[in-house]
Amino acid sequence: MTQLRAFIEGMPKAELHLHIEGSLEPELMFSLAQKNNISLPFKTVEEVRDAYQFSDLQDFLDIYYQGMGVLQTEQDFYDLTWAYLTKIHSQNVIHTEIFFDPQGHTDRGISFDTVINGIHRALVDGSEKLGISSYLIMCFLRHLDESAALETLEQALPYKDKIKGVGLDSSELGHPPSKFAHVFARAKQEGFLAVAHAGEEGPPEYVFEALDILKIDRLDHGNRSLENDTLTQRLASTKMALTVCPLSNYKLAGVTDMRQHPLREMLDKNLNATINSDDPAYFGGYMNENYFAVAEALDLSKDDLITLARNGFNATFCNLQEKAALQSRLDDYLKQ
Repeated sequence: MTQLRAFIEGMPKAELHLHIEGSLEPELMFSLAQKNNISLPFKTVEEVRDAYQFSDLQDFLDIYYQGMGVLQTEQDFYDLTWAYLTKIHSQNVIHTEIFFDPQGHTDRGISFDTVINGIHRALVDGSEKLGISSYLIMCFLRHLDESAALETLEQALPYKDKIKGVGLDSSELGHPPSKFAHVFARAKQEGFLAVAHAGEEGPPEYVFEALDILKIDRLDHGNRSLENDTLTQRLASTKMALTVCPLSNYKLAGVTDMRQHPLREMLDKNLNATINSDDPAYFGGYMNENYFAVAEALDLSKDDLITLARNGFNATFCNLQEKAALQSRLDDYLKQ
């Protein structure tokens, strides 16, 4: 496993399922709280880490939204994003497509431009100083109603040059993708690409809705798709990319034993699965840690790992030329 870990560490990778607010490490949370004079219900970094024990998705979301409250200024959003970029740079992630939750900020009085300008500025610096290419995906919070999502879409239109696509996240159960049919149709008209969380806690029916009603270009999670043979075959034949998040699935108890993680079955059934970290500050690991976890638990071969990395590059929202350049970085690494 030591050799395989070294191989994973050096391998160029793309990350396609990352909530930037979920990369808020306790140390940064504390320093921003202090700077912005915000009181936290925790006295130490250790207390925060101890609180990161979740029984389900909602359990996690409660603390996730609480942590978000320390983000107040454009510089805070810059610092959050820059911390994530420097971390993934050390793990050889060379392209990332980042989710952000504007409603989680505008609903507490932070302006849309404060959020996006801070994040965007860091992404520009990430490209220039670290060589990490990136896109930004704006997510709608599914526990809120569609009219709030439409309002957020309107706020985003002046920033179309900075946003590649729209997504759907937050509490899945009881909030089917069809609830957001109009806002996704409008976003598509405006030229945005579309992704959606489906089949994490929700049933295969939610994945069908994401495909047929929201017309998604990539599926976030998708684990429970495997419960439906017709859906599984459709995902395989259309090569729809799935952004799988192993440590997240484990931490949120969607998977109780990593040896039972569905990734192995996804690969066996020719699904276009990719590896991602989701909310790494909360789930105990960034990209390499997610690769390590499944490599060990599922006894993945070097070829499996290369397939996952290639899938990641192919599933990006880059153009063909950019994808070829990313793949050639992997080829160069393999030649060594």
